[in-house]
Amino acid sequence: MNHHNPNSNNNNFVLEEMTAKDTWRVFRIMAELVEGFDMLSKVGPAVSIFGTARCKEGDKEYTLAREIAAKLAARGFAVITGGGPGVMEAGNRGAYESNGLSVGLNIILPRETDANNYQNISQDFRYFFIRKLIFIKYAVAFVILPGGFGTLDELFEAVTLIQTKKIKRFPLFLVDSTFWQPMIEWIKVSLVQRGFIEESELSLLQVVDDPEELVNKIAWCEKEKCYNLANGIMEFSEENSKENL
Repeated sequence: MNHHNPNSNNNNFVLEEMTAKDTWRVFRIMAELVEGFDMLSKVGPAVSIFGTARCKEGDKEYTLAREIAAKLAARGFAVITGGGPGVMEAGNRGAYESNGLSVGLNIILPRETDANNYQNISQDFRYFFIRKLIFIKYAVAFVILPGGFGTLDELFEAVTLIQTKKIKRFPLFLVDSTFWQPMIEWIKVSLVQRGFIEESELSLLQVVDDPEELVNKIAWCEKEKCYNLANGIMEFSEENSKENL
């Protein structure tokens, strides 16, 4: 008679590995940090692009990410993605095909078993929290396309770090108003009106549709170091944009 051990699949979960007798795993965590810092420290100004892994070439999200990344590369920015399929592949591809620096921070997940083929810098991670740290640490802007739980996790982690002043006020863009505006309205009604966040904090989230406008704002922000200004990207104007072209 077979008896199922309820703990038999625990080895599939990273946190289950953190047992009292397994403290040596700390050195593996340290190694990932050191490798990530060493590799990304040589990258110039970079933009992290997040979004769904579940779109394919020809989908709106894929096309947008590829175009945005190509425009960023043309302006001298490196592009950082999670290295997987969907929006990540499109972001890497846009930068790679434009002879820009394309960085993939890869991790093995059920829907992301292989790194995409459009990376000239590639780093593999086991631990999500280290990967997320590298995404944040080496980016001067964050571009968020439509996505699911993972995308929302990355979005709200970044905006929380900005809100709590743990990182500078780097610009954070939500691409595709049709997708994001309902969430913004929910934030206004359910968070702002109940006093859970300040109304002024809504300005941390910039909703855009036009890739050219997006890239112009990022280029201006990096030149003017807008993340050191009190109002951040809110101080951008079209006149600023023309001066920086």
